[in-house]
Amino acid sequence: VQLQASGGGLVQAGGSLKLSCAASGGTFSDYNMGWFRQAPGKDREFVASISWSGASTWYADSVKGRFTISRDNDKNTVYLQMNALKPEDTFVYYCAADKYYSGSTSSRYAYWGQGTQVTVSS
Repeated sequence: VQLQASGGGLVQAGGSLKLSCAASGGTFSDYNMGWFRQAPGKDREFVASISWSGASTWYADSVKGRFTISRDNDKNTVYLQMNALKPEDTFVYYCAADKYYSGSTSSRYAYWGQGTQVTVSS
């Protein structure tokens, strides 16, 4: 499956952005989806994930209550709504997919998108 992330940009602290990740080349509803983020020279860190059906979601403590992951299986797209953004949310954000895993370990995801930059100014 191929993943294409979009929606990043520059936003002021306290603002909102909605990231999208469009999937192609597979049956989207077969895949659990995740969002991760990474700073230059740092490890990729877990943000949120959602089960193949959308029934279950998981969040990193750092984004809980501010970010919401969702999916539309008819549109083959997973979303990350980011509210109350902080400068420390400045990262490249990546979407990931896996048929069998939905947790927080990046190495367990089989497919990755190209990343979209989110910059939050103070």
